[in-house]
Amino acid sequence: MTSGHNELGIIVYAPALVGSDMRPLTIIYGMERALPGLRLGWTTSEKEDFIALPRRDEWVAANRTDGGFPFLCNNDDNHLVTIAGWENPNGLAAGSPPHFEVHADLPLDAAGIAAAVDVLEAVAEGARSFWGHATPFNAGVEIAQQTNPTLEGPPRPPRGLPALKLPDKIRLPEIPHYLGWLNYWSAAAAEAIRFPDPARDSDLLSLARRTASGGWVVQLTDAPLDLDNPAHLDALKRAYERFPEIGGRSSL
Repeated sequence: MTSGHNELGIIVYAPALVGSDMRPLTIIYGMERALPGLRLGWTTSEKEDFIALPRRDEWVAANRTDGGFPFLCNNDDNHLVTIAGWENPNGLAAGSPPHFEVHADLPLDAAGIAAAVDVLEAVAEGARSFWGHATPFNAGVEIAQQTNPTLEGPPRPPRGLPALKLPDKIRLPEIPHYLGWLNYWSAAAAEAIRFPDPARDSDLLSLARRTASGGWVVQLTDAPLDLDNPAHLDALKRAYERFPEIGGRSSL
């Protein structure tokens, strides 16, 4: 099974699943609708061989793996699409309870890029997420360094990006921990970071979409985020300047 750096990673953060929660199947159906021709009807063995799931929905319902749902994929090794979800025992903010994370990967090709907004929206809304993002692998690695401490102590982000606080220093679970290429903000998250401000957010609003629940998908750059592109790096820095609450850098 192939994998590598030519991927678009999607992560959303949501309240933990409870009881016979139907969100896993809602997420899976939504992702299939958002990406034409997609069927998440396979999982993989320990040797990464594809295993067909003829009764996929029943299998998902019966396997509440790690407080989420097990790994699913299509059966196209050349254009692999994957998704899985689990409960993270840590809170998204100081004193908050465990949360539910959904991780998906799309190929960073023309079809994946064209569907990215729809897929992020479907997964995030289906999970009833607080916030989430879709970001190319290479940019995501550097963005992660905004939070990860070094051997010498605090984070030392690359390219002049701001250092971000760990979740236990963030005051609300609705406040995003960081930015990505496409950003999903629930209605509560948008309110927490004071988006939108028509006087300040015209550029962001030109690439933004309102969701059915009142949230937003906000796109930072026309093309997938590439931090080697000075214009893309500037757009990311401007967004951090605009939203100092993101990453717990200030309090309202």
